[in-house]
Amino acid sequence: MLPADAVFEGGGVRAIAFIGAVAAFEEAGYRWQLLAGTSAGALVAALMAAGYSAAEMCSLLQRTDLTQFAVRQGIARLPLAGPVISFIGSLGVYSADGLEQWLAARLAERGVRAFGDLVADEKATESRFRYRLHVVASDVTRRRLLLLPDDAGQIGQAPDTLPVALAVRMSASIPVYYTPVRVRPRPDGGEILIVDGGLLSNFPVWVFDVPGEPPWPTFGFRLVTSSEDPALQTAGPVTPLGYLNALLDTLLSAGVTRDLAAADRVRTVDIPTSGVRTTQFDLPADLRQKLYEAGYQAARAFLEKWDFDKYVADYRSTGSKGDRPREAAS
Repeated sequence: MLPADAVFEGGGVRAIAFIGAVAAFEEAGYRWQLLAGTSAGALVAALMAAGYSAAEMCSLLQRTDLTQFAVRQGIARLPLAGPVISFIGSLGVYSADGLEQWLAARLAERGVRAFGDLVADEKATESRFRYRLHVVASDVTRRRLLLLPDDAGQIGQAPDTLPVALAVRMSASIPVYYTPVRVRPRPDGGEILIVDGGLLSNFPVWVFDVPGEPPWPTFGFRLVTSSEDPALQTAGPVTPLGYLNALLDTLLSAGVTRDLAAADRVRTVDIPTSGVRTTQFDLPADLRQKLYEAGYQAARAFLEKWDFDKYVADYRSTGSKGDRPREAAS
């Protein structure tokens, strides 16, 4: 068995590709220790933390209707102006109830409800090593990154009792698309809004880094969109909802231009997105399979060149890379 940690980028329905990548790593003998992710990457990480294998996640994918995660409610059902009016009234077009309920049911099948069910090391002195799963969300009211369950106290929750499905919902609440999660940390305090972690850290590959030599690798999995991708060559949107989709793809699909420091790039599996949009929930079976295969092949190619000892010698023998990114300025 080869121990490793894994961190998954956000990316909406395109996160299906991560399942293929995980399958390749499992075939190579890797077994996951700590897991983290943002948005849809947090959902994949949560399933893995609960004990789902790549094969089991693939089976879930085949029998799950993804459109249940994008159901318009109330006035948002009206054509054209409905989504705009819904956003004005509730700060989102869709409810993430379906996503949270689906994930809660899948986790319950493995005996997982709260983060207290995912304790990896009860003696760990740092919270990020106590729990098997960590997800990133964005507190847009106070303009700060939340690493959950570590920062559960900031939203009035205890780490052990914070529901995993709720934390993932927070991380996956794509701004404008989904209504934000509203919480009141203190009875006498004001309401705060929690949205997609991708606003502040869409690829938190830093989360498990420690000073000096790590005991095993942390692999990053991210989605990259080529500038030649057909999805970027379509004509401009002409409807409010079309504009919304384009806006979200621009915001959350920055893989066209984003680059990584060398030390992070060499431990990251880059997976092409096959022309799939972030919020393309009506994804047909052939495109789901295409994403899965893209992840599998990208991981296979990565593993052929991966050398942990060389990585440690080149990048991790001295110094520290364990700092969290700074919070957004208020």
